[in-house]
Amino acid sequence: MTPIYSEIHSKFKLNGNSFSREDLKEVAYSLIKEGAHFEHSIGDFLLDWLNDSPEISVRSSGSTGTPKNITLEKRFMVNSAMSTGQFFGLEAGQSALLCLPVDYIAGKMMLVRAMVLGLELDYVAPTSNPLKGIRRTFNFSAMVPLQLESSLDKIERIKTLIVGGATISALLRKQVQNKSTAIFETYGMTETITHIAARKVNDLQSVSATDKSNVPEQYPFKTLPNILVSKDSRGCLVIDCPKVSQQPVVTNDLVDMVSDTEFLWLGRYDNVINSGGVKLIPEKIEAKLTEIIECRFFVAGLPDKKLGQKLVLIVEGGVNSKELFKKFKSFKNLEKFEVPKEIFVLPKFKETENGKIKRTATIRLI
Repeated sequence: MTPIYSEIHSKFKLNGNSFSREDLKEVAYSLIKEGAHFEHSIGDFLLDWLNDSPEISVRSSGSTGTPKNITLEKRFMVNSAMSTGQFFGLEAGQSALLCLPVDYIAGKMMLVRAMVLGLELDYVAPTSNPLKGIRRTFNFSAMVPLQLESSLDKIERIKTLIVGGATISALLRKQVQNKSTAIFETYGMTETITHIAARKVNDLQSVSATDKSNVPEQYPFKTLPNILVSKDSRGCLVIDCPKVSQQPVVTNDLVDMVSDTEFLWLGRYDNVINSGGVKLIPEKIEAKLTEIIECRFFVAGLPDKKLGQKLVLIVEGGVNSKELFKKFKSFKNLEKFEVPKEIFVLPKFKETENGKIKRTATIRLI
């Protein structure tokens, strides 16, 4: 029988304790009143989930625009949890770790998955190094790339890890190749109730040869059950996911289609740079530059009288621009038009509350 949002799975546990629906409401009140700051949002969400409304309001992160409140149906959130469980083989009684802030959809859905699938969920403060002090192992968890990077020495305490919120750098991909943890990069957004697709990041030799292209970054995303994808006239992804959205979700993400359940993500349509008539996709250039730049950075287009837009590199922290330009000259992976014309160094990028770079706001600092 398909679970419903008004019921809590009998095997669900929170920090080692089993709770009835009414008991969980009391826990929520306690977290709001007496808990640490990060626990307040856990309590708030539990109360919203356990009330009689069939809908819930969720705030988007604002990484690609102004943050906004989005109304989601709880039944769709249950369906999303079921799809995740099926895709990753999660079973009732397995353990999970919540280390993301519950202010946003990714953290909220960790709670929903636990309540729907019957997982034994432990939570910790959503810090950059969430596994610090952790001694036990977990079957499942979700992190952002920064958390994964800070947890490399202990990441094998988690058997299956999903990573979202930002792309995984080439350097980080290399660092996780020999880890026993099954690590997946996810694709999704608030409107699709977190991920609708995922791709393996490490142990790539176990992936079918038919899925491979020239570089690990180009393994396709595979959709979760009951989700089909296509692209519109702009070349942007369209997601047909009737179990999590009443209407197809039209995105601003440029993709190459592999099949109706697989796609290669190229970058954001609204980030495309037209430089002298050549269209440049920043994310593709950034994927190459991660091989020679270790700090946070991104590329963008600035107005130019001759080219219309010129490609520039924006770097966070203390970086020697002359040394970078020298690296560009000897770096063979960059095409002629992909070499930045100028480098800007900023002490700190503008970012969202959950650490995503706000490109437009950061460019205004130049």
